[in-house]
Amino acid sequence: MVMMVFGRLVVSLKSKIRSLKMKKPYDKIEKSESMRVEIRSRKAQKLIQETLKIADSPNSRTTLAV
Repeated sequence: MVMMVFGRLVVSLKSKIRSLKMKKPYDKIEKSESMRVEIRSRKAQKLIQETLKIADSPNSRTTLAV
């Protein structure tokens, strides 16, 4: 039983060491104005698509009953 616990400990330590080795430092880039505009545009398009999907669904209660 002690050997099983010890074995699990060794395996977890090995995986932690491997994950630490794999992490590579990187330089964080500053977002340019065009990148900000692109991100806002993508978010807006996603919101529009979701809104249209809801509005076009047959179960939508947003349509007026005539």
